[in-house]
Amino acid sequence: MTFEQFAEMHGLIIRSLVLDRWMRVPTIDHPKKANGAYIFDGRMGALINFAVHDKHIPYKSDEAYRPDPEAKARREKADKERRARQERAAHRAAWILNSAPKATHPYLAKKGFPELEGYVWEGSLVLPMRVGDKLVGCQLIAADGTKRFLAGQLTKGASLVIDNKGQDILVEGFATGLSVRRALKHARQRYRIHVCFSAQNMVEIGQRLRNPLVVADHDASGAGQRAAKKVSSRIWLGQLGEDFNDAEARLGTEAAAALLRPLL
Repeated sequence: MTFEQFAEMHGLIIRSLVLDRWMRVPTIDHPKKANGAYIFDGRMGALINFAVHDKHIPYKSDEAYRPDPEAKARREKADKERRARQERAAHRAAWILNSAPKATHPYLAKKGFPELEGYVWEGSLVLPMRVGDKLVGCQLIAADGTKRFLAGQLTKGASLVIDNKGQDILVEGFATGLSVRRALKHARQRYRIHVCFSAQNMVEIGQRLRNPLVVADHDASGAGQRAAKKVSSRIWLGQLGEDFNDAEARLGTEAAAALLRPLL
């Protein structure tokens, strides 16, 4: 089985195979998004479909290995180019944030926060993403809820932290984080909410923390639930198809806060 066939079997769409560096590609279930990724050196590789997998799927060719004398040089070149793209994205994020005034936004209103102001640039809500104290990129959310990252930016290990000097809480999305913050304020609890932007990244960030509370999305793929179990024994999981923001909208803040209280 070729790597392209292996990728197709796992739902990835590879239109032009690139060697020796991680590539983001669309998937059969999300053809308009780069919801998959792969790396392949001509013999061995790995891939992931973020909507389906919670870890990378390895691949090894059955063909005899033939050393490529140029492979190391290509990898070093690819690493250098990747770092340059990440640096450009970080500078771009800083420029966007410096250019973005604070304002209300239709996405925040839709999620139950009509009076909350955030950074808004060219109609999109701008969420800064940091690794430690270093700005590495941002998530841009359009009025209709479409989300995207800056081209080339570092996303692995990047988060947005909403800090009130309390216990660590992991969430996938910003709206979920805002609802958790409102519920904890209602319950008079301090918090340090880490918005991780994806289930896979929740595992990456959670590995640095000691048994945080994970407020997981309960989507049909089960990715949020699987990620949460890898990180902590303290997990909130709502009804199928809901995140905590959905639960708060359905039940009200007081009842939503009561759902979290036993886990605090």
